[in-house]
Amino acid sequence: MATLPNLPADMRTPAYVLDAAKLAANMATAARIRREAGCKVLLATKAWAMPAAFPLMRDHLDGTTASGEYEARMGAKEFGKEVHVYAPAYGPGEVERLTDIAQHIYFNSPEQIVRHLPVLAKKPDVKTGIRINPGYSNATLGGHLYDPCAPFSRFGTTTADLDAVPWEHVHILHAHSLCESLHEGSVGLIEHVARNFAPYVRCVKAVNFGGGHFINKPGYDLGKLITAVKAFRAEFDVDVILEPGAGLVVDTGYLVATVIGIHRNEKDIAILDTSASCHMPDVLEVPYRPPLLGAGEANEFAHSYILGGKTCMTGDVIGEYSFKAPLKPGDRLVFGDMMQYSFVKNTTFNGTPLPDLAILDADGSYRVIRTFGYEEFRRRLG
Repeated sequence: MATLPNLPADMRTPAYVLDAAKLAANMATAARIRREAGCKVLLATKAWAMPAAFPLMRDHLDGTTASGEYEARMGAKEFGKEVHVYAPAYGPGEVERLTDIAQHIYFNSPEQIVRHLPVLAKKPDVKTGIRINPGYSNATLGGHLYDPCAPFSRFGTTTADLDAVPWEHVHILHAHSLCESLHEGSVGLIEHVARNFAPYVRCVKAVNFGGGHFINKPGYDLGKLITAVKAFRAEFDVDVILEPGAGLVVDTGYLVATVIGIHRNEKDIAILDTSASCHMPDVLEVPYRPPLLGAGEANEFAHSYILGGKTCMTGDVIGEYSFKAPLKPGDRLVFGDMMQYSFVKNTTFNGTPLPDLAILDADGSYRVIRTFGYEEFRRRLG
């Protein structure tokens, strides 16, 4: 059972808390991959972005990768290293603006590259990429919901259209098909691209194997990833790029909540000041049951509770857990692994307050870096 972090007794909840010591350990993994495999590692800010913590990551990564203009702007301004950006399509004027922000812009189809060539020609230092659909699925979470190569996916040029790509203008081939994959998925994708797309790989200077590499998850064999990257680089004489998001921050933080009510409807129900719908949306979308530090599975310990939020949504339920002692209002609960896809996706539905953003520093000090009040709720509504 995971150890509870040493948090202040008087801290305000709900709060997302980054554990800086655990982030440092994850950064050591990224540094090892860069050093031993000779590849670039980027932070995918779609999965996690806390600019106040970027100084803890900057020396260990090559930059950031974005899913649109605003994320790219954040990466350029706040992280300050390479910026890569991909979107399935770009709005009017977006590519023009991105050429002033990003050094690498990826497109979804031959048509998009051709259409934007006049703009790209004005910025020869900006490298052009093409995303392909490699037809290799290894998304271990959420089924088709998180599988970039699912049937009818809007992501990437399929094999049938690759010969229409203006390869003379393409610098990077991008192949992303993983989600929370262990080394079998990472190595499988690399070897799949080597076997099936070799003629196209020889047209480019770099290959980006996307995200979904769960490099800091227990059971991930880094040695096998490093060997596969080195073999690919040696075979094709190209640079290799990886862009994990969740894989860089897995198990590095918490969502801390307080019990604010106890209800009974055949089972005991604890109502919290946090919400699955607002604060941990993947609990409902995937779905999955988040780890709760110090608690067990339903009926494992003497006292079981369904944990739910205070919103009006009937399905705002986090899961059923058991405890050694009865819960009561005022008790504090600590959910683990709450950095990835948490506050980057949260909402103020029902006027639910957004959690504080905080950092538990390596020396044990606790600092709140951002709080949100009524103004944030009101601002979003126009």
